Amino acid sequence: MNLQAVGGIDVSRETIVRLEALGALISKWTQSINLIAKGSVSDIWDRHIEDSAQLFAYAPKDWETWTDIGSGGGLPALVIAVIDPDRRPLTLIESDQRKCLFLNTARRELDLNITVITGRIEAQHIELADIISARALAPLTDLLGFSERLLKPDGTALFPKGEKYQEELDRAAIDWHFDVNTHPSTTHVDAKVLEISRIQHRER
Repeated sequence: MNLQAVGGIDVSRETIVRLEALGALISKWTQSINLIAKGSVSDIWDRHIEDSAQLFAYAPKDWETWTDIGSGGGLPALVIAVIDPDRRPLTLIESDQRKCLFLNTARRELDLNITVITGRIEAQHIELADIISARALAPLTDLLGFSERLLKPDGTALFPKGEKYQEELDRAAIDWHFDVNTHPSTTHVDAKVLEISRIQHRER
């Protein structure tokens, strides 16, 4: 089998083809709704597909359930669903109905094992997940609040962050206890992927 690296992991040629189909679908829908910045469409592979795939490389290998919050254009969740060889279930939470229509279209066309929930994150009462992810959604302190509600006590949160990641960590530490590992981004030299666990709100 010919393998090719995407976001630091090796995938089959068939998976590459499906990722390319996902990229084409995102590009098509971005013409009518704001899934990604239109200026980034021409660089969708590096800026979005690769950037999303690296979260799979940093995830604990034994996860069973994954929840992506503020899923928007499906990044990273749709990429994770495509590249996971075990087709484990992913839950995507998004409040914008048009974007949920896109996510469900991607589910059907790419035969993905995902569930799309339309609604606000804070209104959800769903099964706790092994992994929580979010990309370009909110400051870290807010993401930790969502994670405390939706993540298993021994679960892991994965958040890609830009060059000011340390400032976000410092601000979050005022209100939260957590363990964190910072991983280098495979797509942005100054960015990191934050792997966070043992999240607990500080008592005041």
